[in-house]
Amino acid sequence: MKIIDAATTRDALAFGPLLDALNAMFVQGCEVPLRHTHVIPDPATGAATTVLIMPAWQPGGFLGIKTVNIAPANAQRGVPGLHSTYLLYDATTGVPLAQMDGNEITSRRTAAASALGAAYLAREDASHLALLGAGRVGSLVPLAHRTVRPIERVSVWDRDAAAAARLVDGLRAQGFEAQVCETARAAVAEADIVTCATLATEPVVHAEWLAPGVHLDLIGSFTPQMREADDACFAGATLFVDTEEALAKSGELLGPMSRGVFTAQDVQGTLADLCRGGRIRRNTRDERTVFKAVGTALEDLAAAMLVWRATQDQQDH
Repeated sequence: MKIIDAATTRDALAFGPLLDALNAMFVQGCEVPLRHTHVIPDPATGAATTVLIMPAWQPGGFLGIKTVNIAPANAQRGVPGLHSTYLLYDATTGVPLAQMDGNEITSRRTAAASALGAAYLAREDASHLALLGAGRVGSLVPLAHRTVRPIERVSVWDRDAAAAARLVDGLRAQGFEAQVCETARAAVAEADIVTCATLATEPVVHAEWLAPGVHLDLIGSFTPQMREADDACFAGATLFVDTEEALAKSGELLGPMSRGVFTAQDVQGTLADLCRGGRIRRNTRDERTVFKAVGTALEDLAAAMLVWRATQDQQDH
């Protein structure tokens, strides 16, 4: 079994090829059982570690299993709160092929799926991206979106102003016209695309702040307790989800649905529907499109296969 480190994993996941790989996998499909979730209490702190186990496979192809350990109390320990590994196998023989850096796979496929949604839903001339959340995934979003839209300007807000400033420095080095905003409202005011990549449990974006025709991209919340947008963001919007699982998992959708803002039947489709349709699904310049993602093991498998093939190519040379 090959051990593929973080740098090699990252190098194999340039956003152009990664978006193509995700698009192809959403069109082809693969088997994705429900993820396992386990909670391990920590008697010392009273906190708990959450373990996610996420398998996916294509019969006759590859089998992948991602394990994610989430330990919020690690912030007090000075240790990252999330650790992830990815194991890739031959699906026919069960032979282990490689262990890869799960954090790189997760963060890059999440940003790429966000951009893939924008490729089908954002206005074609969208050039101003607002980013709420300057963490690991958020920091990758502008580069990912620049593969599908002419993004020039990036407005960044984060509760941690120092993190926002560090990200803006990095974005300027990548050729973006980037700025730190003191409030989320100021960041989204004139944006064509608004991406929320936070762990918020209360809305960080409100519909009244949004310009007409905005594409709202919600990629942070993945539990029933989490949400990033207020109810009004969904009223009258054209809504897509990455997978049907989002409707059962995200507080972003469960809350407004419980209050009658929209129903499951109002959701226009999934990322697979968009990819299989192969065309922009925006009807007018002024409509608000909303894309809600919770992530899927399909994306992890597509990314891991890309890493595996890239490292095999290097070996062959």
